[in-house]
Amino acid sequence: MYVRALSLLDFRSWERAELELPPGRTTFLGSNGNGKTNLVEAIGYLSTLGSHRVSADAPLIRMGAQRARIGATVVNTGRELRIDMELNQGTANKAQINRSPVRRPREILGILHTVLFAPEDLSLVRGDPSERRRFLDELATARLPRLAGVRADYDKVLRQRSALLKTAGRNARSSSRGTELSTLDVWDGHLAAHGAVLLAQRLRLVHELYPHLAQAYGSIAPESRPASIAYRSGYLPMEFQDPARSPQPDDEEQLEAILLRELGNARQKELERGVCLIGPHRDDLELMLGSAPAKGFASHGESWSFALALRLGAFELLRTAGTDPVLILDDVFAELDRRRRTALAAVAATAEQVLITAAVPEDVPPELDANPLRVETTGEADRRTSRVSEACGTIGGDHSHAGEDVADG
Repeated sequence: MYVRALSLLDFRSWERAELELPPGRTTFLGSNGNGKTNLVEAIGYLSTLGSHRVSADAPLIRMGAQRARIGATVVNTGRELRIDMELNQGTANKAQINRSPVRRPREILGILHTVLFAPEDLSLVRGDPSERRRFLDELATARLPRLAGVRADYDKVLRQRSALLKTAGRNARSSSRGTELSTLDVWDGHLAAHGAVLLAQRLRLVHELYPHLAQAYGSIAPESRPASIAYRSGYLPMEFQDPARSPQPDDEEQLEAILLRELGNARQKELERGVCLIGPHRDDLELMLGSAPAKGFASHGESWSFALALRLGAFELLRTAGTDPVLILDDVFAELDRRRRTALAAVAATAEQVLITAAVPEDVPPELDANPLRVETTGEADRRTSRVSEACGTIGGDHSHAGEDVADG
């Protein structure tokens, strides 16, 4: 799989961009603030419908514009598909497949698979559980695109149920109490049904990711303690949570029954606190080095190694389906020592397409032999635009269109 063409309109710093990209390895070179990360961020957005840098879409729209557009032509086993996204200020986003509108943007999920490694990935190890839940859910959705709808339904039910818990908790002596509690029973059923599907996919993913993660970490940091992962939940039986010891739990009916039982047991506490205490929105992916949790105990180098191993494990897991995802390496080589650079370069050398951003050519391992493109900002201080041009000649492919019609102004 590879992205053959990328087009941007009013996305981040790009007023306009049209790029032709080959398979193989391409490096976008430029100092910070020139827009190189914005290019790969746009590609990542088409893969996940989210940015690896911000949680909302508004910052992705160029200042002064009402909407942004991202388009890409994706080649997979010889077949081309065009996907387009329109990000709007204050109204719903829109999507197209082969220039035909689709009902929901999430219908484009599964067309383009990417694995993106960036400095922000250190939060996978050191950050909040929400970062690790997002990692699991995005990877699970890449493998099963219909899970995006399940996640949306779960989030909607969670919001509705949480609002009802607050209301019922305040109205403990009200005449409407009985109606509110019976309505809560209905929302319990919806939460358990959607939550069970999400849980089953997360547990399956952790079981299948575990050996890839362990192998990747061992190759990056062979002198370190072995790395492992486990799913952590306060309501699931422990035998479901450790992929090294237990069979893969994928019985959605069993998981739904567990959720319903635990929601009932926690009802009084939830009413007192006005929050939903049971469900996959409270869970975590535990990262272990030997017998100690990586968070709080791993050194800076070990944390980087674990974050990199998670991404490399995800890459290997996705490619078991028969197609390489696009590997995106956003300004990471400068953060890595020689061993980690070498390990990452070894994987990158086998991928069908690798897109790299770097400040200077020396940041990129020479064995990658990547085609360099220069990204720079031009224009007056109040009208700055980014443009791409060939840098240092062309290596490994024809990029005669790479610098044409890139920036307006």
